[in-house]
Amino acid sequence: MKNMKIFSIVLVIVTLFLLSACGNNENVSSSDNKDKNNDTDKKLKIGLTVPTLGNPFFVAMSKGAKEVASKYDAEVITVSADHDLAKQTAQIEDFITKKVDLILLSPFDSAGIAGAVAQAKSAGIPVVALDGFAEGGIDTVVMSDNVQAGRLAAEYLVKQLDGKGNIVIIDGPPVSAVTDRIKGFNEVISKYPDIKVVAKQNGEGNREKALTVMESILTANKEINAVFTINDEEATGVQIAQEQASRQDEFFVVSVDGAPAAVDALKKGGSFAGTSAQFPNQMVIDGVALALKIIDGEKVESEVLIPTEFITQENVDSYKGW
Repeated sequence: MKNMKIFSIVLVIVTLFLLSACGNNENVSSSDNKDKNNDTDKKLKIGLTVPTLGNPFFVAMSKGAKEVASKYDAEVITVSADHDLAKQTAQIEDFITKKVDLILLSPFDSAGIAGAVAQAKSAGIPVVALDGFAEGGIDTVVMSDNVQAGRLAAEYLVKQLDGKGNIVIIDGPPVSAVTDRIKGFNEVISKYPDIKVVAKQNGEGNREKALTVMESILTANKEINAVFTINDEEATGVQIAQEQASRQDEFFVVSVDGAPAAVDALKKGGSFAGTSAQFPNQMVIDGVALALKIIDGEKVESEVLIPTEFITQENVDSYKGW
């Protein structure tokens, strides 16, 4: 009888122990599930830095960022470097501090930004460059086929000039997108010895500087047949200088971008003849898709090129624009 009582007590203790263990396991399991849910529910955070939001091209990029935010239910932080390398460096450092999941970088200075890129990579954050290469260890770059853009503009120019004439090149900032456009342009015109480059100056990618340098070029050159600018903002500056000098009928302008102002100018007619159109919003969309693949451990191409289209006064009505 005594042994039966002892057995009953032991049985109760064992039962209580087992119930307690199950309860703890349920708590642990519940805690694990909660952690997993928290991981799943974590909002994607993206940092986008562009050279300036004073240029419609980069405004179109910011619109692409809004599309991305909607598509992925993400938080997108978009900032402007205002053509300041130190500022863009600080912006990337701020992204690191804010622990963004990925960084989209449209570099103001491809070489100068290398240190900031390296910091982001050390922090384990994927960096995707947009509209031009950046040094420091980027994961990939999404940009227009800028060599093709330069070629298309040059081919149109050469055809309109019938292979001979005096031309001006308005260059831009020291980024690969610009150097590639100049490269593609030069590849074509180098085949035409009767086309003379009478001036080449840096318009710094904006209309104010392009206006200033074009005024000097017009003063120094009495005959110009065509001008190539590396973007539509510079083209606008060139046109203003041309109008102020009353030389609208002397030469035409070709460019790169396909910006809203260029579309208006092409529809209006006049000296703005054509532009190699880019698709900046698509760069952002494709850049995020690639970064997410990188985060998932997938391999991606080191360079993704988006073809450009040459838009003229004749076909502008079929161009969708930004």
